[in-house]
Amino acid sequence: MSPSCCSGKYSVALFFFILSAVPIAYIISSEKAVPSTHVISYHSSGFLRECAKWDDVGRRFLVSYMDGGGGIGELVPTKDSDDVLKEVTLVKDVDLAGNSSNGFVIDRHRNRLLLAVGDLLGNRYSALVAYDLSTWRRLFLTVLSSHSKEITYADDVAVDTQGNAYVSDAKGGKIWVVDVNGKLVYTIRSPLFTTPGWYNNFVSLNGIVYHPEGFLIVIHTFSGFLYKIDVTNGDVSSKVTVIDVSGGSLRFGDGLEFLSPTKIVVAGSPSSKLVESSDGWRTASVTGWFSSGMVHRLVSSATVKEGRVYLNHIVGFGSKKRHILVEAVF
Repeated sequence: MSPSCCSGKYSVALFFFILSAVPIAYIISSEKAVPSTHVISYHSSGFLRECAKWDDVGRRFLVSYMDGGGGIGELVPTKDSDDVLKEVTLVKDVDLAGNSSNGFVIDRHRNRLLLAVGDLLGNRYSALVAYDLSTWRRLFLTVLSSHSKEITYADDVAVDTQGNAYVSDAKGGKIWVVDVNGKLVYTIRSPLFTTPGWYNNFVSLNGIVYHPEGFLIVIHTFSGFLYKIDVTNGDVSSKVTVIDVSGGSLRFGDGLEFLSPTKIVVAGSPSSKLVESSDGWRTASVTGWFSSGMVHRLVSSATVKEGRVYLNHIVGFGSKKRHILVEAVF
């Protein structure tokens, strides 16, 4: 997979809605419950962590900071799988303070990380940042939207074999395309990206991944629509189709992660789904479901570590801001 992740604006709004609607006793009870699968816990400097991805070469998890001015941190597993890990900050850019760090993708062939950055509260700034994975030197900063009347929110990013990046706009319903050197080259728009009912577009395009056969798959969070976008021509005329999904709804789906060219994990709340296709993603079926039981923590992204799927939960709790990655078994 060109790994992907999630929508911060939706997550924060939903988090506060849940806190106001769910009895505190229920949250306390849920926090005491132990998921039936493996849980990786870590203490953090912030309460909101939008995306987590396993870096196989670096033997670590990388996490993005939705709060605290943004940034990227790492979690290095120990020999004892039950140890509570410590988050270590790798990079925080002062000139991006006030924005959230959202979905990101590891571009292993170029030893870099591509990160979507957005103005969480005002939706007036969106950017793509590239970092060297070894030194954390910033390679480029591409401003996608700034100080305009247009409402935007750079939410997630995928990368193709040529190094082109595709950034989903969760508020504006479009995809920015940035070349390998950081130049914004065009924007993919389609009437299909706007679904009937204003409420269905509160959070639109979210998790995004690149398929090795030359197309993108992106999810529309509030409607649950899954799109296939042919980018082989490399221009604004990219063909957009809606994937016919059977077997269950993908509404409130967030981050996407390929398990194989025919299987995708859709991370979300109240449950994450396994989706499979046998016809090149013209159609697909929901074949599995998983819930950690931690609905109040909000699942936002998925990653694969040595064949095992782990779900990132946005919200941390307690004085030490304990966060969790929960293994999903479908």
